[in-house]
Amino acid sequence: MTTALPEWFYPGPPGGWTADMLDHLPPDAPRHVELIDGSLIMMSPQTGFHMLALRLFERSLRPPRELMAVREMTVTLGVHQRPEPDVLLVRRSAFSTRGTSFKPEDVHLVIEVVSDESRERDRATKPIKYSNAGIKHFWRVEQENGQPVVYTFELEPAVRAYVPTGIHRKRLQVGIGFEVDIDLDLGAVTD
Repeated sequence: MTTALPEWFYPGPPGGWTADMLDHLPPDAPRHVELIDGSLIMMSPQTGFHMLALRLFERSLRPPRELMAVREMTVTLGVHQRPEPDVLLVRRSAFSTRGTSFKPEDVHLVIEVVSDESRERDRATKPIKYSNAGIKHFWRVEQENGQPVVYTFELEPAVRAYVPTGIHRKRLQVGIGFEVDIDLDLGAVTD
């Protein structure tokens, strides 16, 4: 069964969608929409793994007071780029209860939890966009035997590209300006 796209969606505005247009989509628009290269990307329903991984990182990250963890908010990387990472660490001073997006300079860490439909974007497209914008840390979370595997990356500023800093199973221990130590067992967050 297929559902027709709403009239406002197709073919889209001349020149593509822009970052500021996301805040003005009609009420019948999907709840989670991101903008990649001027195209709207609708998020598919999340799996149980995805939900538990988000919960794990949101609860387990213990950043210093000047940073805070937020979920499912966008980062405006340019006129035609406004991805919606799964979890972000952002400057607390940049957070607003009315805000919907952050500037890249206010983002310390981006976490993407890979799903079947987002695999290519999360592995290839988004890391390049995040590194080009100067976001210092990027983590990609994949599922292996029902548990998370976290691939961690740090920005190499001379070339504005991410370099791998580790592959973490069972426990994530890494320094990102503060020490992170997270038990990756999803069973601990099923409540």
